[in-house]
Amino acid sequence: MDAKIVWLFVFVILYWVYCIYWGIRGAMTSKTASDYFIAGRKLSLWVFVLAATATSFSGWTFMGHPGLLYRDGFQYAYASFYAITIPFTGVILLKRQWMLGKRFGFVTPGEMLSHYFRSDIIRILVVLVALCFSIPYLGIQLRASGFLFNVLTDGALGINVGMWLLSAVVFIYVASGGLRAVAYVDTLQCILLALGIVAIGIVALNLVGGWTALNEGIANLAALDEKRTLDGYSHYIAIPGVIQFVSSGPSAVGGAWTGIMILTYMFALMGIQSSPAFSMWAFANNDTRPFAPQQVWASSFGIGFILFFFTAMQGMGGHFLGADLAYMAAYPDATNNVLGLGLGGLDLMASAGKQGNLVPQLIHVLQDAAPWLVGLLSVCALAAMQSTGAAYMSTAGAMLTRDLLKHFIMPNITHRQQKTFGRIGVFVIVVAALIVATTSTDALVLLGGLAVAFGFQMWPALLAVCYFPWLTRAGVTIGLAAGMVAVVCTETIGQNLGITAWGRWPWTIHSAGWGIIFNLGIAVIVSAMTQNREEHEHKMKYHNFLAEHATLPAAKRGMIPVAWIITLVWFFFGIGPGAVLGNTIFGNPNDAATWMFGMPSIWAWQILWWALGVFMMWFLAYKMEMSTMSDTEIEVLQEDIGDAQEESS
Repeated sequence: MDAKIVWLFVFVILYWVYCIYWGIRGAMTSKTASDYFIAGRKLSLWVFVLAATATSFSGWTFMGHPGLLYRDGFQYAYASFYAITIPFTGVILLKRQWMLGKRFGFVTPGEMLSHYFRSDIIRILVVLVALCFSIPYLGIQLRASGFLFNVLTDGALGINVGMWLLSAVVFIYVASGGLRAVAYVDTLQCILLALGIVAIGIVALNLVGGWTALNEGIANLAALDEKRTLDGYSHYIAIPGVIQFVSSGPSAVGGAWTGIMILTYMFALMGIQSSPAFSMWAFANNDTRPFAPQQVWASSFGIGFILFFFTAMQGMGGHFLGADLAYMAAYPDATNNVLGLGLGGLDLMASAGKQGNLVPQLIHVLQDAAPWLVGLLSVCALAAMQSTGAAYMSTAGAMLTRDLLKHFIMPNITHRQQKTFGRIGVFVIVVAALIVATTSTDALVLLGGLAVAFGFQMWPALLAVCYFPWLTRAGVTIGLAAGMVAVVCTETIGQNLGITAWGRWPWTIHSAGWGIIFNLGIAVIVSAMTQNREEHEHKMKYHNFLAEHATLPAAKRGMIPVAWIITLVWFFFGIGPGAVLGNTIFGNPNDAATWMFGMPSIWAWQILWWALGVFMMWFLAYKMEMSTMSDTEIEVLQEDIGDAQEESS
């Protein structure tokens, strides 16, 4: 048997043993429904830090992100700012949600929102968002795992066969141990995720010939590029303006990633930590201490550093390693054709959707020199792809049980029955996701983008609960429904349903952007027309509690305008319309001799605003106390809403 396959199965078996161990351990310690669904509200600091990071950055970060960076260049690399925008959502929303969950005993976000708005419709919509988020997002992770193992076993394991087989173990440990098992497995998965991206980046940089050779290659690639922006710059090292008023974003001149497209795509990825699953992650903590280190240091700093350097090395380095046949023909002496054998002459640039081959092939290159490393990196990739999927399986199963079955059909359901139906819910989610993955042909990252666009539509509802009591039940409910419809109408799925008046992402605005325009706009207008004194007084018991426990001390309130300025400036110049300045501020994209730091201006600009973004996150999370512990003790009114009864047996 091939040495790499031996090592592959050795590492996979060791990884699976670890997963199943925590599944069994979780099953043994889950005595009540809240133990199973939200780990008894007792997740420790470092478990949450690592688990939440693994859940936020997963298979599409490991596999899809380098491939799209390879295809679209540094204009797409602005997507790496999701290392900051994903936890930015957490800074704004998680601490206050945790406080409400602790105070009133909420287990799911559907319970929180339905009690706050006194509406079952919002509860159902939250479950719908969870399903629309979880099924396609999970499905694409599972498909990627099957694809990876198909490549690494030289086709011996079919994509669909591998996908269904690899999914079985995830189902076993998630269904057995609930969120506690997911969290402890995610701690290892986070480490493997980071280790794998760094290692593959170093491998790619070494094969290219080092840092100088990489930047020389980028200069050659830009000179060769026939796809140009309106300013005449290569699409690899410049964004194509602020906005383009075209019917479909992908048809924009010079590439789809305008300043507005980048900003609204970041909105979509902010949907990860506003998704219903992350509300449950918030409820599962013993206190709020893990939030700030996860948001600032693990995510913004740690994952950001990895993406802006090591993922860029993978994506751009692929051009100089034989994946780009046009480059190899033009610069044969500057090409180290190590990918040619594995790709069999496949030109990733000329083959639509084939950029997903890049990372598996970079791993495959090591099969002769270090077969053990192939096995280890394969498990790193597998762990990355399963980390997010496991969390969404667990939380979606919980919401099906608590928000639908328990609330509408079996109000007196016991803890044991809740756990049983929770496991059935996990099974339903997994099967649905596998069916989606088996039939889907969309690009890995972009199908994930559809899912997170749905998650972002939760923002107005969560802002209402956490900050703005004037947003009414009718406004938020109608707005949420409208936002979801707008997302569908401006994504590929809308075209497939016959909505062809425009294409995908019209005016280079991502579907999440169109969704929030309709969602928040309608929520504000309808709320202004449906104000009700009794409803307002009911909601104020939640906001009065938050005012007592989450308000900034008087000595720091003068810094609120500063926080607003820092945040708005960062969003405008870092990931918004102002990012167009990054094309040229540190050198002419068409003249490598002018590159101030020996790299394209756009790359230097991204690194600068990544560092400033880390500062912004530190300022908000720590200085403005948006993610730190409250000095006042929270009085618990009810341990878990609807769970006052004990298990009869």
